[in-house]
Amino acid sequence: MRVAARSKLTPAEYLAWEREQIDKHEFHAGDVYAMAGGSPRHNWIAGNVQSVLKRALDDRCFTLTSDQRIVFDDGRRYVYPDASVVCGPLFVQDGTTDVVANPSILIEVLSSTTEPYDRGLTWEGYQRLASLTDYVLVSQHEVRVEHFQRAADHGWFYRVYGAGERLSLANGGQLEIDAISARAFELSGD
Repeated sequence: MRVAARSKLTPAEYLAWEREQIDKHEFHAGDVYAMAGGSPRHNWIAGNVQSVLKRALDDRCFTLTSDQRIVFDDGRRYVYPDASVVCGPLFVQDGTTDVVANPSILIEVLSSTTEPYDRGLTWEGYQRLASLTDYVLVSQHEVRVEHFQRAADHGWFYRVYGAGERLSLANGGQLEIDAISARAFELSGD
């Protein structure tokens, strides 16, 4: 990601500015980062993830696309995960109608430019979300899904899934790995 033309904004200034933009930008403690577009493979996988999540959770959760802004770190961070899920009532940040404050599940499709960020700074912040039960990283270079699930002691279990396997979410939902990666490797990726 690169720094956008605007930086050193307050959270309120960022939200007002972001709502007027055509492109999406993430916010980190005053700095604003432009979101890069995804490759065809990235976008296909993200669509598959949405489809799989809706089939598995539609009767009990709200599955949201990459257009949904999430807040964490006490309003110092605003991001757009590739998919987010809220199980139970959906809460927005005080004073907003469009910023989700209580995601249960967050999913990122990894790319060469975002992988260090998704594994590092983003994951570090996500762990502080009290509502988060599952964090899922999806490779677009192989059939590989990494799953972090909150443990009873608030630590995290980690497991890697491959072809033919099913990922079990904390709420009991099941995600078929083959459905997530279906036809993805017919498309160009990054």
